[in-house]
Amino acid sequence: MRPALRFHALAACIALACSAHAADKATTIPAKAVAAATELRDKAMADNTGYEFVSALTTEVGPRLAGSEADKRGVEWTVAKFKAMGFDKVYTEKVSYPLWERHSEHAAIVAPFPQPLALTALGYSAGTPAGGLTAEVVAFDTLEAFKAADPATVKGKIVYVSTHMTQQKDGHDYGMGSATRTRGPVLAAQMGAAAYLLRSAGTDPHSRTPHTGVTGFTDPKDAIPAAALSLPDADQLERVLKEGKPVTLKLDLDVGFKGTYEGMNVIGEVTGRKKPKEVVAIGGHLDSWDLGTGAIDDGAGVAIAAAAAKLIKDMPQRPDRTIRVIAFANEEMGLWGGRAYAEAHAKDVSNFQLGTESDFGAGRIWRMTASVKPEARGAIEQIAKVIEPIGVAYDPNKPGGGGSDLSQMHAKGMAALSLTQDGTDYFDYHHNANDTLDKIDPKALAQNVAVYAAFAYMAAQADGNFGSAAGAFAKDGAHD
Repeated sequence: MRPALRFHALAACIALACSAHAADKATTIPAKAVAAATELRDKAMADNTGYEFVSALTTEVGPRLAGSEADKRGVEWTVAKFKAMGFDKVYTEKVSYPLWERHSEHAAIVAPFPQPLALTALGYSAGTPAGGLTAEVVAFDTLEAFKAADPATVKGKIVYVSTHMTQQKDGHDYGMGSATRTRGPVLAAQMGAAAYLLRSAGTDPHSRTPHTGVTGFTDPKDAIPAAALSLPDADQLERVLKEGKPVTLKLDLDVGFKGTYEGMNVIGEVTGRKKPKEVVAIGGHLDSWDLGTGAIDDGAGVAIAAAAAKLIKDMPQRPDRTIRVIAFANEEMGLWGGRAYAEAHAKDVSNFQLGTESDFGAGRIWRMTASVKPEARGAIEQIAKVIEPIGVAYDPNKPGGGGSDLSQMHAKGMAALSLTQDGTDYFDYHHNANDTLDKIDPKALAQNVAVYAAFAYMAAQADGNFGSAAGAFAKDGAHD
């Protein structure tokens, strides 16, 4: 090898070694940024921007069922609001999904003891024939018991599954409640059932407000009528069934699919002054179910992220990296906005510094977990020390998932947090008519904003990254 070539080869090797060393360097947050984040946290705790946002959204727009006229107004409202908040960039990205509509819903016990029942149709449910559907009920205590049933025992009947959820701080009972709602109807259709009912996936046994939610149907031709009974009405049906006589119900659901709709993810940015292409992603989903006004699910989440970004924007100096707020479309019927966003931005996943979404109400955040590269654990601990005084504990043994919609970017390789709110009473109101503004405590919401503002700013100012790369966290699986 000629000397000149040997020199260039050696230089290349040194460059590669330096690059590898730089990649392994620990990520840290400068002391100046930690101090600024602490001040930002304290300011946010006394700030009302988040509550004012969700109050205006739920008052001026109201419920925002995906694909409805109110959903369209919600997009227009949010674009205007983000601009009024002074974000540097405000734009939308298209999201296409099946359009499902609800018009009316009624149910009654026909025999042996005639009486009306309070229920609501589930998302992607088929409608009943004109004049309704009348059939005998066959009941199961759990989804597992239903799975084990002989299809001949349910063919042509209305399947009822009674899954009982209880209040939990982390809401973990929703795992079985949502499975009963999503998988149960699909199984019932496959087994030849006429319709499917479940005990609502909720936790207030005294409220006669049924909880809606999406089913697992993906093709209209495979769908059957599916609905949820309020908890007292489910109890009533179960008492009637215990009488040992055949029970007949009539369902009348005027709901169904109506083509395809093109919605929008709404995005607002505070542009980074040093590394504008690198982003800290935060957000919530803009759509809601139509029974309440979508306050805790998930007007609060969009409000938390937007308020946090505004507080960062209003600091004396812009952050080093971009803060990106995403108000996702149609989370409720299958993470459509989150999936579309991940598909559109997967190629840029290494530019996503860190991200998470708020979609578990407006209770105080009490736990932080993270999925980051090992060299960034020290920076996560620095964030933890700033938010610990306002009630947030860091659990280093659990992964972070990024929240509902941003879980899709995490699956592509985005480093992610989970900021778990107190969901003790969340499923009292989730997906029902009681999801209204009065369920939000302004001080608890401000604590959420403080946590999001502090973490987002510190991540934006970090020396180094948190490990985002294609496929980086594939072993984590789904966490949210």
